[in-house]
Amino acid sequence: MKAFTYQRAQSPAEAAAAAARTPGARFIAGGTNLLDLMKLQIETPPHLIDVNGLGLDQIEATPGGGLRIGALVRNTDLAADPRVRRDYAVLSRALLAGASAQLRNKATTAGNLLQRTRCPYFYDTNQPCNKRVPGSGCSAIGGYSRNHAILGASTACIATHPSDMAVAMALLDATVETIKPDGATRTIPIADFHRLPGNTPHIEHALAQGELITGVTLPKPIGGAHIYRKVRDRSSYAFALVSVAAVVMPDGSGRVALGGVAHKPWRVPAADASLAQGPQAAAERLLAGAQPSKESAYKITLVQRTLAAVMADARKG
Repeated sequence: MKAFTYQRAQSPAEAAAAAARTPGARFIAGGTNLLDLMKLQIETPPHLIDVNGLGLDQIEATPGGGLRIGALVRNTDLAADPRVRRDYAVLSRALLAGASAQLRNKATTAGNLLQRTRCPYFYDTNQPCNKRVPGSGCSAIGGYSRNHAILGASTACIATHPSDMAVAMALLDATVETIKPDGATRTIPIADFHRLPGNTPHIEHALAQGELITGVTLPKPIGGAHIYRKVRDRSSYAFALVSVAAVVMPDGSGRVALGGVAHKPWRVPAADASLAQGPQAAAERLLAGAQPSKESAYKITLVQRTLAAVMADARKG
């Protein structure tokens, strides 16, 4: 691990301004992803800004009937909140499907959204990776690609986003709240927060240098049956091969989002609109344009079968 300087920010505006002053600076809260990357020298920030003392750890009702989740709310606390379990059960279930209890106790809402890919080539500094070193190439293309993206990928990167929570947030139409170094605030729809790789896979989200996430807002509850099903190689502490988040109404209509298949949570409005026609119709729209490798082609069938299982569970109530 390389040397770095450290400070404890006293306010969100101070944290954002400090990050803007030092190129490459990083915010740190739970550190469950960043510290691993620093140990491997994949991330080598010259300056760390501790944001744990900023008071962004509350879950509050909004005037519109939704919930505002502070950026520093720990994953364990969010999953266990009675309002989340009652009204946004898909979010609670997605959180509990992620990582281990020990990591959920440390990981934060903002950190979960910002965690980086678990592509093995990204973690192997002896291998070229455009996400790690822009322009160096993508070792996964033509390499071992069983766990990689089948949707939204590019010739520069086929990595997937690892978050379970983000898939549920995308399904629920969450909004990310931020503060910029000049003190201005803005809101970013979750659909626009994570970026597809294109020619710049190292640019993973819509945040500017120094911009700090302060919270995530959920709109008012939509009802229906909330289901999160994660398919993985082992029953715990593993990232999704494919995951399906769904809210299904009694008439079969609803929403669906996928994880484990793209550089960001994957949601297609046409799939939502066709969900009442059955899982096959929705899957066709979700998978339109899929370009799997020979090793990842199984994910197409896995999405179809997992979505069918989710819809069967919804019908059972």
